[in-house]
Amino acid sequence: MYIRTVSRKNKDGSVVRYIQLAHNVWDPKAGYPKAKVLYNFGREEEVDREALVRLVKSITRFLGPEEALCTQAELNGGTPLKFISSRPMGGVWVLNELWNRLGINRVLAGLLAKRKFQAPVERAIFAMVANRALNPASKLKTEDWVSHDVFIPGLAEVPVQNLYRAMDFLLEAAEELQKDIFFSVAHLFNLEVDLLYFDTTSTYFEVEEEDNPEDNKQHLRRKGNFKDHRPDLPQAVIGLAVTRGGLPVRCWVWPGNTADMAVIEQVKKDLVGWQLGRVITVVDRGFASEDNLRYLQRAGGHYIAGEKMRGGKDTVAEALARPGRYKTVRDNLEVKEVIVGDGEKRVRYILVRNPKEAEKDRLEREEILARLKEELRAIGDLKGEPHTKACCQLIAHPTYGRYLKTDKKGQPYVDMAKVKAEEKLDGKYLLRTSDDTLSAEDVALGYKQLLEVEDAFRTMKQSLELRPIYHRLSDRIHAHVLLCWLGLLLIRVAETKVQDSWRNIRQTLERMHLGEFVGPEGRVLQRTETTPPQQHIFKALGIKEPPQIIAVEIKGQKQSLVTQAQKADP
Repeated sequence: MYIRTVSRKNKDGSVVRYIQLAHNVWDPKAGYPKAKVLYNFGREEEVDREALVRLVKSITRFLGPEEALCTQAELNGGTPLKFISSRPMGGVWVLNELWNRLGINRVLAGLLAKRKFQAPVERAIFAMVANRALNPASKLKTEDWVSHDVFIPGLAEVPVQNLYRAMDFLLEAAEELQKDIFFSVAHLFNLEVDLLYFDTTSTYFEVEEEDNPEDNKQHLRRKGNFKDHRPDLPQAVIGLAVTRGGLPVRCWVWPGNTADMAVIEQVKKDLVGWQLGRVITVVDRGFASEDNLRYLQRAGGHYIAGEKMRGGKDTVAEALARPGRYKTVRDNLEVKEVIVGDGEKRVRYILVRNPKEAEKDRLEREEILARLKEELRAIGDLKGEPHTKACCQLIAHPTYGRYLKTDKKGQPYVDMAKVKAEEKLDGKYLLRTSDDTLSAEDVALGYKQLLEVEDAFRTMKQSLELRPIYHRLSDRIHAHVLLCWLGLLLIRVAETKVQDSWRNIRQTLERMHLGEFVGPEGRVLQRTETTPPQQHIFKALGIKEPPQIIAVEIKGQKQSLVTQAQKADP
C-alpha cells in the first residue's frame, strides 16, 4: 500500500496531477502485478494535506518508536538525525545485571523501606560501585562521570551530596547488608561455607599526622604494623573473609595500630553471629599465635594455620625432622601427616611439598650462592681488620645473610650447614589444624586457597584502586571500603563465570557504546552491535544482551525499552 501520483494531459496542453492511495494486486492473466486504486484524494492542488498528516500519524501508532521518529522527521522536511554523543555501556550493563541477580538491589530496597529518602539511594550506591570497577575516581569526579561519561540505567545524574548521603546510609546498614547479601549469594551459587579464608592488609594515607584515638569521627588513621612498606605514614587495617570459591563474604576496617588478637576476636564473633554452622577458619602464619588459635576453637570452631618453619617452636622442628613418606594428592602436591605430642599438647601437622617449587627454590639458591661468592671475593681477606661497610651490608642482607657466618677473626664465609638446612625446606610449607576429620589433602588444598584472599586484596588495590582514599572522616573511610567490597564481589562473580580476568572482561565490554541521536521530533538512544567476544561474556554470565534501542523520546513523550525489558525479566 502506497501513495502515488498520476498525471493527465488536457486538450489545452495543461497537466493535471491526481493523488491516489493504491495497492499492487497480482494479475494472473497478465503475469505481473497491477495497481489497484483504493482511494482517490483528488487533484494535487486540492488535496487536504493536513488530513494526510493526520492519517500518517494515526498509522505511526502501529509502528515501533524508532520507526515513528524517523517518519516524523521525514514529514518535517526529511531532516536527518544528528549523532550527538557516545558513551560506554557494556560494563555498566553487566554489573547492573549481576547486581540485580545477586539480590543487592532487593536487599537495599528492603533496608531503604524503613527510611524516607527522596533521592535514589540504591542507584547512587550502584553508581559508586560501578565507578570503582570501571573507572575509579573521587566522589566529585563520579558525579561528572555519571552525567557525561557512562550510561547507568535509572540514573541520568547524581549530585555529589547525594553520593555522600548514600555512603552514610551504606555504613548504617553495613552489618545487615553484608549478612543479607551473603545468604543471597550463598543460595544463588550454592556456596560451600564450611571453609572461610581470612587475612588482613593495610592501606596508608597521604597525611603525616595520626588521628586522635579518642575522636569518634577520626580515629582510623594510626601507625602500626605496616604491610604496605610505608612506615612513615598512618594506615588503616582491612580484613577480608573469602569462600573457597574466591567470593568475598565480609570485610572489616580497624585502626592502623590494631593488634592481631583483637582482629581475630571480632572476626570470630561476627561470623558466629551469622550462624553458619561448622566453620573452619584458614589463617596465614601472621595469625598463628597460640592465643589466636585457641580463640578460633571456641564454640566448636576449627582452624587451618600456616606455621613458620625457620626459628620456630620445638614442635615445628620435631615435625620437620620426623621421617615418613609423602603421599601424592595432585600432580604438583605431596603431603605428609605428622602428629607431635599427646593429650592436650597433641598437635596435628601437615607437611606439604611441591616438587616444582622445590626445583625452583634450588635454582634460585644456586644463583644466590653464586652472587654471594662474587661478593665475598670482592671483599677479600680482612686479615682481622674491622668490617668494612660493604662487609656489614652483606652480613645484614636479608637474603645473603641467611647463608653467612663469621669466623673468630670476623671473616665472613658461606656456612654449608645453613645451606643444607635450607635445602631440606625446598618447596615445603608446614600447616597445623585442629580438625581431625579433614584429610591431609583437604588441609593442604584448603590452605592453598588462601591465595584467593591475597588475590582479592590485589584486586582491591589495583583494579578497584582502593588507594588513594580522599576521605577524612572514619565513617566515610569505612563506607569507601564497603563500596570496594561490593565491587570486588561483582568482579569475582564475573571472573568465575567467564574464566577470564576482569581487566580483559572490562576492556571487551566497554567497547559496547550507546549512541545518542537527536532530530526535530525527539531523541533516540541506540547501542552498537554486539561483537562475538561480547556475546561470549553475555552467554557465560547468562545475561541477556541489552536492547538495540535503549530509549526513545518523541515530542516530550519518553519510552524506555530498558525499563520494559527489566519489568519483563526482573
